[in-house]
Amino acid sequence: MHYRSLGKSGLLVSELCFGTMSFGQQGYWEKIGGLDQSAAQRLVDIALDAGINFFDSADVYSYGQSEEILGKTLKGKRDKVVLATKVRGRMSQEINDVGLSRRHIIQSCENSLRRLGTDYLDLYIVHSFDFMTPLEETLSTLNDLVHSGKVRYLGCSNYFAWQLMKALSISERHHWEKFISLQAYYSLLSRDVEIELAPLCRDQGLGITPWSPLGAGFLTGKYPRGGKGPRGARRSKEEHNFIQIEEEKAYAILDEVQRIAKLRGVSSAQVSLNYLLRKSPVSSVIIGATKPEQLQDNLKTVDWQLSAEEVAALDEISTPPRLYPHWMLEFTRLDRDNPAMIM
Repeated sequence: MHYRSLGKSGLLVSELCFGTMSFGQQGYWEKIGGLDQSAAQRLVDIALDAGINFFDSADVYSYGQSEEILGKTLKGKRDKVVLATKVRGRMSQEINDVGLSRRHIIQSCENSLRRLGTDYLDLYIVHSFDFMTPLEETLSTLNDLVHSGKVRYLGCSNYFAWQLMKALSISERHHWEKFISLQAYYSLLSRDVEIELAPLCRDQGLGITPWSPLGAGFLTGKYPRGGKGPRGARRSKEEHNFIQIEEEKAYAILDEVQRIAKLRGVSSAQVSLNYLLRKSPVSSVIIGATKPEQLQDNLKTVDWQLSAEEVAALDEISTPPRLYPHWMLEFTRLDRDNPAMIM
């Protein structure tokens, strides 16, 4: 396993982060089929043995069960791992048990610490933006948690670029602790993060931790054209399919992934994960597995590296549409660099 700094912080995390969304059997996973304590323990042990030191959860995953299970699997090993969890989602019918208010953040942090069986969180992540709560209230509360010793570092997830930059500016102005990472949906199927968020993170020194890097399993190749995925697969259950794909382009991307995988003698999943590890400013890619063989295959991603030519081929086939003002900036850059363009 290789390790990288999380953003510009001094915190070193494994290139692969083990995500525990599948731990527990409530809510989303009640129908899909989440993992019990025994199955989760086996996967965590495999991850630890492979050198993974970064584990990610959220209070809303199975409404706290994921945190409870993860805490038990790490018993006696807490000081050897970087533990991350999230806050924002609704946890009960109580009117204030949701969002990023001071009340909800503090209450949620205490509950997460209890469920995880620890007295501090290495990384506390706001799961998405809260339009109801002033950013100053959210950020000052997070800063207080850091200075109380209950939280070491702060991160955000699913932010627009303007929201993230505004948050960083507020924290800078008040000398509060800043976000050091952005957890975002990023895969060969969706490179939207490269348009605004990745340049912002490079400029401001945040590390990106991609979630669903395999596009809810699509990039493993288990969804054949015109067919359904295997029993229990997330994309085979439309009511739980919140990741949208453009089918024709998605299969063209998958064809190239499978071509490279065949030449390399590796899996399509490894190619897709390896691609993200070549992207700046990615610090760690979040992998999730429900079976030991899935996890063991994913772990092999760090044993090899795509060539520059292979990355370029994947870049070309998966390039997102050029949005305004990006195409205009390309034109003005040519104008600046080429005097012959004068009319």
